[in-house]
Amino acid sequence: MQNDIALFSELCDTLFEAELSRPVAKPIATSELYQKLDLSLNSEGLIDDDLKTILKDIIKSTPKTASKSFFNQLFGGRISKATLGDLLAVMFNNSMYTYKVAGPQVGIEKQVLRNICRLASYSEDSDGTIAPGGSMSNMMALIMARDHKNESIRAKGLSKAMTAYTSKESHYSISKNAALTGIGRNNVRMVDTNDKGEILSEHLDELILKDIDAGFEPFFVNATAGTTVLGAFDNNEDVSKVCKKHNLWLHVDGAYCGGVIFSEKHKHLIKGLEHSNSFSINAHKMLGTPLSCSIIVTQNKTQLHHSFSNEADYLYQTDGDDFNLGKTSLQCGRRNDALKIWTLWKSVGTKGLEQIVNKQFEMAQVARDYINNHKDYTLYSFEDSISVCFNYKGIPANELCTALYENSELMVGFGKFQNNEFVRMVTINTILEKEDILAFFMSLEAFVSKYMLKLSAS
Repeated sequence: MQNDIALFSELCDTLFEAELSRPVAKPIATSELYQKLDLSLNSEGLIDDDLKTILKDIIKSTPKTASKSFFNQLFGGRISKATLGDLLAVMFNNSMYTYKVAGPQVGIEKQVLRNICRLASYSEDSDGTIAPGGSMSNMMALIMARDHKNESIRAKGLSKAMTAYTSKESHYSISKNAALTGIGRNNVRMVDTNDKGEILSEHLDELILKDIDAGFEPFFVNATAGTTVLGAFDNNEDVSKVCKKHNLWLHVDGAYCGGVIFSEKHKHLIKGLEHSNSFSINAHKMLGTPLSCSIIVTQNKTQLHHSFSNEADYLYQTDGDDFNLGKTSLQCGRRNDALKIWTLWKSVGTKGLEQIVNKQFEMAQVARDYINNHKDYTLYSFEDSISVCFNYKGIPANELCTALYENSELMVGFGKFQNNEFVRMVTINTILEKEDILAFFMSLEAFVSKYMLKLSAS
């Protein structure tokens, strides 16, 4: 084991050097992947030196999500104390279903959940769990809402068509989860949004009333704290009034930007969160932990237990339900994803996490200021968002982003809203500074000047 730890350290040095010398790895075409890298699995194993050579080749070709040229989808950077926690979790290799096998790691997870509940202004009866990802957090909310509406569903299944509601700009997992849970994709109603991509509560109310008249059973509303493309925040106070009127479960999907609960300056963006029934947050996004660290909390821990508990005498042999976390989890065996956010939180404090969140908004403002001060850019996004959406010199965004990637210049994606397609630069990368934001635009402009205009001319 000591030899492999030494090898790991050497490979980390290779990775760190690659992040500096080639921050955007030269991509390998899928048609050439197995020719350029030895990824084969054979009957005979490799000696350490040969394995090390292959691993170093893989490191050099793998996208560098912790480089300062990474502005792609919704995560990035590397915070050492969070990485430390993740590495320790690997070495411990505890499963989090019982206190017997996880010990104090259960207490660590419970502390994280308790403090997330407190920051969300949830009641003392609240609780939560760690899910396999943001999509699964949304599924757990959907299941709790379904069972809360009709407690016999767990045993008997659906007996009446149920309807769920989410905005047209919400995450695709809502419809996907409806298909997986027996609700049905066709029973998810897409609510209109305003020009910022924020859900329109008036249209939500209209759709619910229409479904009630048609004999459906409305049960679930999803609001979003940070829409995937524009980073918009739905108005929780307005949406919660509609939910209360019709007795519907309100879930706030904060996978992208739920981290604003840590910021005194920006937490107004999720005002009214305390009126929701459940709330999810991905610590591997705004808070910068390694993938994955998805948290879901609910106002009613009884419902969490009702929807996800199942007796298993071979498993739950000691201690009470409060410390046997498998009773409230989607999974049975699961890795310890709480330790990475705990080591980070413990090391920097709540104020340190607040600084991490605030900085992302500051970097987004630096980017917007640059765009607004240069006439060749068109800005599509707005303040209070860490998604900076723009076009440059009218070049199609998909062509520009693809060319930047294929030429190993920058990692950035594109998005669409209201028939506009644009570059979507996200400032969620935790290691970015102002000079990195400006360097992004310098690199983009130099690349267009050297390559793209020649391609356009030809």
